[in-house]
Amino acid sequence: MAAPDRRIVRISGPDGESEVDVYSPEGYRQLTALWVKAAWQHRISYEPTWLGIPIIQLPEDILMMQELIHKIRPDVVVETGVAHGGSGLFYASVLELLRRGRVISIDVDIRKHNRLAIQSHPLSARLTLIEGSSTSDAVLQQVRAALRPDDVVLVVLDSDHRFEHVRRELELYAPLVTAGSYLVVFDGVMEQLADVPSGKPEWIRDNPLAATRDFLAAHAEFEADPYYNRLGVTYCPRGFLKRVGRA
Repeated sequence: MAAPDRRIVRISGPDGESEVDVYSPEGYRQLTALWVKAAWQHRISYEPTWLGIPIIQLPEDILMMQELIHKIRPDVVVETGVAHGGSGLFYASVLELLRRGRVISIDVDIRKHNRLAIQSHPLSARLTLIEGSSTSDAVLQQVRAALRPDDVVLVVLDSDHRFEHVRRELELYAPLVTAGSYLVVFDGVMEQLADVPSGKPEWIRDNPLAATRDFLAAHAEFEADPYYNRLGVTYCPRGFLKRVGRA
C-alpha cells in the first residue's frame, strides 16, 4: 500500500475546496495564512516580551521592524499605541544599538503600572510618553514640537484599529514621514480574521488594511513595500508604506 502524499493538503475556502502542494509558493501562502488565523485565536502575539515588557507583536514582525530601523536609522520613531510599552522599548533598544535616535509613544490611556514599568526601564531615556488621543490637535502639536527640521522620522500606527481612526491617523502622521522613510500600519490582518472564532464579522471592512488602501489611492507619494512582508507570517499585510515622493 502506497504511503499518502503528505505534500498535498486540501484547503476549504469561500470558493470551495482546493488542493495545494505545501512546498509550492501557493502552498506556503495558504499555510502561513492559516497559521496567522490559528495564532490569533490562540493569542500568540501576547506571548513575547521584549527585555521583560510585553510587546504584543508577532516575532516575524518584530524582526522586520528591526531590519527597517537598521536600514532607515531614524532620528525619531513616532508610535501610536503604547499598551504595556514593549514595542516602544523595542524600538528604543534598536536605536540604542545604533547609538542614535529616540521614540515618541502616544496612547489615549497610559495605565499607571505600565507608565511606571516604562519609566523605570534602563532604556527609558530614549522614550517619551504622550498621553492623549493620537488624532487630537494637542497631541499632534506636541509631536511636531519635538521634531527637529533635519530629523529622519519613521511612524508606526498601532492604536485604535477602526477604519475611521486609522484613516485619520494616516492623514495626520504621513506628513511627518521623511523621504525614503516609512509609515508602518499594524493589524491590517484583521480583514483576514473576520471569520475566526474570536473575530468579528465587521472586521471584513472595518480594519486598518481598508484604511491603508484608501490612503494609498489618494497619496501617490507613498507605496506599499512588499519586502517587509516576505516572511508571509505578519499582522501588517501591505502595511509597510515607503515615502517615495512629496505630497
